[in-house]
Amino acid sequence: QVQLVESGGGSVQSGGSLRLSCAASGFISSRACMGWFRQAPGKEREEVARINSDGSTRYADSVKGRFTISQDNAKNTLYLQMNSLKPDDTAMYYCAAARAYCMGGGRFSPEQYNYWGQGTQVTVSS
Repeated sequence: QVQLVESGGGSVQSGGSLRLSCAASGFISSRACMGWFRQAPGKEREEVARINSDGSTRYADSVKGRFTISQDNAKNTLYLQMNSLKPDDTAMYYCAAARAYCMGGGRFSPEQYNYWGQGTQVTVSS
């Protein structure tokens, strides 16, 4: 069974930075599709960043140029570096993994992922 555990959330002021981590355990392919989602109160869960099976990345327009997704396969850890944070980035952030391989630049829905972490809260104040 795959388990995902996020960490690194917190409260920062606008313009600040945070780095989220997601530690994966259990059998997960190094080519698995891995992504970060976020969900603000009253809003749908949205994919903000993804690493495709070929190593390419995809970002939501709202975070392009500010967020960077990366992974360390040796540590089975996924990261999300978030810079120039804005109050609109305030949300619960979730790590997710899919059993299927993936590619392309389109946005994935939550239903396309099979495994989820418990989430880590990010709060950005103005």
